[in-house]
Amino acid sequence: MVTYDGMTAEALASSLALPNVVVLDEVPSTMDAAAELAEAGAPAGTLVLADAQLSGRGRAGRRWESPKGEGIWLTLLERLNDTEALDVLSLRIGMRVAGALDRFCPSPVGLKWPNDIYLSGRKLGGLLVESRWRGQRPEWTAIGVGINVRGTGHPGGAALGPDISRLEVLGELVPRIRAAASARGRLTRRELSDFGARDVAIGRACREPSVGRVAGIAADGALLIETVSGVRRVVEGSLVLDDA
Repeated sequence: MVTYDGMTAEALASSLALPNVVVLDEVPSTMDAAAELAEAGAPAGTLVLADAQLSGRGRAGRRWESPKGEGIWLTLLERLNDTEALDVLSLRIGMRVAGALDRFCPSPVGLKWPNDIYLSGRKLGGLLVESRWRGQRPEWTAIGVGINVRGTGHPGGAALGPDISRLEVLGELVPRIRAAASARGRLTRRELSDFGARDVAIGRACREPSVGRVAGIAADGALLIETVSGVRRVVEGSLVLDDA
């Protein structure tokens, strides 16, 4: 039987108050495993955990290194019906995840639009949100989270530390991810303020997706960039800082 740091899937489901947990030793991608479960009718709150991902991915198909036992590689399945909330879900989850990780870090956890998690100027983790639509409504949403805990497969990346318990981190992460997924509508003023306080890019020059200076985010999740012709709104793509 595959366990996760000594806990069975059943014990994890009970501890995390989830209807279903699937624990895997190695998997190409927890996102793909969760998608298969979703198509088979798995309920909202189904969690897929892997000790290692062989083909973990981030946005735009970028590879995410997921060494065995070194981090938390998870996908949580939800079934959402608020399209406005879905537009900002990655940002909303990022704020909740950052708040959950603060207790394990020597300094506040930072965020970079649209889905990067930073610690002391180095990348600590990332998020990926994918949905399957049926007509005009989402049928299911897979929320992928990768956090470097004991080490990192990325040169120059950050990790929480070798003595940090993955189970303790999971206990903080999962309820907050679910709370973010249950929130409705666009980002509130409080959320915009919270993101701004953690935004590692605000005020910095950028070269992608547009040349200018990062001015923050909007309530609908758009990135705001000050350019020579005014403020530009960007709703997709990656943010590349000029000094990165």
